[in-house]
Amino acid sequence: MNEKLRARLSDLPDTLSPEILARMEADRAAGWRNPFRTDDSQALRREPREQDASSLWRPSFVRDTEKILHLPAYNRYNGKTQVFSFRSNDDLSRRGLHVQLVARIARDIGYALGLNGDLIEAIGLGHDLGHTPFGHAGERCLNDIFHARTGRSFFHNVHSVRVMDTLYGRNITLQTLDGALTHNGEYEQRVFHLSGLRDFPEFDRIVEDCYEQGDLAIGRLRPMTLEGCVVRISDIIAYVGRDRQDAIEAGLLTDDAFEDGLGGRYNSWILSHASVDIIEHSYGKDHIEMSEEMFAEIRRAKAENYDKIYRAGGVEGEHADELRYAFNLMYEHFLGDLRAGDENSYIFRHHIRRIERQLAYYDKIYDWEGDLDQTVVDYIASMTDGYFTELATTLFPELHFPRRTYINER
Repeated sequence: MNEKLRARLSDLPDTLSPEILARMEADRAAGWRNPFRTDDSQALRREPREQDASSLWRPSFVRDTEKILHLPAYNRYNGKTQVFSFRSNDDLSRRGLHVQLVARIARDIGYALGLNGDLIEAIGLGHDLGHTPFGHAGERCLNDIFHARTGRSFFHNVHSVRVMDTLYGRNITLQTLDGALTHNGEYEQRVFHLSGLRDFPEFDRIVEDCYEQGDLAIGRLRPMTLEGCVVRISDIIAYVGRDRQDAIEAGLLTDDAFEDGLGGRYNSWILSHASVDIIEHSYGKDHIEMSEEMFAEIRRAKAENYDKIYRAGGVEGEHADELRYAFNLMYEHFLGDLRAGDENSYIFRHHIRRIERQLAYYDKIYDWEGDLDQTVVDYIASMTDGYFTELATTLFPELHFPRRTYINER
């Protein structure tokens, strides 16, 4: 336990200051409306479809949330890794819980700031739709192969936009797509200023830059809305404490393994203290910010997680080589099937045909032949952990993934 660190943490408040509380109460009594919130009337869609028009009972961003909830990709969240892949413990977080936590934390902060909670929910629930199986380890595997073959980069946030906007053609608003694109909690900031993005042509150029320039473009991303900014910081808040709880539950670490001495209780600490700090320093402003002290603590906690969890647990530390080999085999196999036009292949039966059926409803087509590498990426990224491992070991019997079992057979 680091006593100096504990002292610093104890100095960070867990309640709003009397001044901010009084201001918020007065504003609410006067019917104040945050002038920087995103109203439903500002929602922008690619296509002016009548069925997507905002109504009193289904405002624009509520429609986005409903569209996201009904995506096959949303249903697959619960089969995808958050951190730990090969652990037979249903109490460990999956991707589906993570997006719900992000949306919930962000809505709490957004409510206090007078922001659009419906837009926050849509971004929060949709931001990881493009995530690969096996979390960030799978993302790195797929990016390395894709980049070596094409010179283009794969990032889950960019692919989340492709899932909503292209693969399923759901006519999601620009504000929600932008929030998903710019959510990356891996790039923390203390102050979030808005990007000034205003239309789809500019957005499409930014997306293309991400494919072509990789980390350089990703590092420049800024949300166009305050709601997107709140989701972005909530992404870190949601995982930095919860991942510690999961590491302890998985048996990777003990409760006293962290410098702050809080162990799994850190999740509760960061949820309350970070939310209060952000509200305190952002209320009524045209940007989102936190104190220097809170920003330093979030960076410290995240760095400790990387050192003790992400590089030591999950697939990153335990099965990285096997996973990379499997991703390469799967990629080359399905690329070969596309080149051969083998319509009996799983990529046709389980991916292309399903996407085509989804898009046909909107009179759209899936141009899978235009970029075979991208089509393989679309398929692999869509897989759950279980689907990937079963398919990989069926096609390549030499692969040996850990067998998940709830029963200790020894």
